[in-house]
Amino acid sequence: MTDAERLVRRASERGVTTLTLDSPHNRNALSVRLVQELYDGLDAAAKDPEIRAVVLTHTGGTFCAGADLAEATAAAPPASQSPEGEAAPGGPKGPDGSGASAPLGLARLLRTIVELPKPVVARVTGHVRAGGLGLLGACDIAVAGSGASFAFTEARLGLAPAVISMPLLPRLDPRAASRYYLTGERFDAEEAARIGLVTVAAGSGHEVDEALAPVLDGLRRTSPQGLAESKRLVTAEVLRGFDRDTDALAEQSARLFASDEAREGMTAFLERRAPAWAR
Repeated sequence: MTDAERLVRRASERGVTTLTLDSPHNRNALSVRLVQELYDGLDAAAKDPEIRAVVLTHTGGTFCAGADLAEATAAAPPASQSPEGEAAPGGPKGPDGSGASAPLGLARLLRTIVELPKPVVARVTGHVRAGGLGLLGACDIAVAGSGASFAFTEARLGLAPAVISMPLLPRLDPRAASRYYLTGERFDAEEAARIGLVTVAAGSGHEVDEALAPVLDGLRRTSPQGLAESKRLVTAEVLRGFDRDTDALAEQSARLFASDEAREGMTAFLERRAPAWAR
């Protein structure tokens, strides 16, 4: 595969690997292929002794739209069946062999980011929706520009932010989580910083890079051992949540995706119409 064909482009400079989500045709949705390429990029950065940090960024006006609803509606079993939460046989796999597109696969991707011995820094200048917010929650540091917007849209589709809650709820203001989980309202970068979703709310794209510069400079000055052990301290509580809740939340997510109500919500979204329950 050439660099031009990749959905996740990689570049490294001065000890920092940048992984750029580059699938603008579906708003950088978490398709099977994009997730697999993201695994590959994270794995390569983890194994490179010269790399101190990973920057996760994007092309286009959307950082990540969450699940690939076109794939989800095509692959979801009828609601009368009991979903197993596995990807189709022969599909891309996570590092442990799990189906990369299933809820359990998403949980393992998020855990991979949390457990990576190098810090992962999100650079966001566009929109973030649903599962894309899980990527932000899994990152250690996040800087968002004035063009960024955020929304937990799951409840409007007949779903819930189940799996992504593991990295998010330990970081979010509880009252804000209640409001935005339940209403699906859109909010900006300043509000995202206030509630703990991002670390810094910057201005334009240029100002985002200015805000990132001292962060990356600091990371470049760290020792590999000191960095890994310090990250272990600040992610310990998040990982305890993964240990406790992964199976139950993945099952909840798979059950909701397979429901008739969610199928209506996702189909209505793709057809740009209101779902049957909208008032």
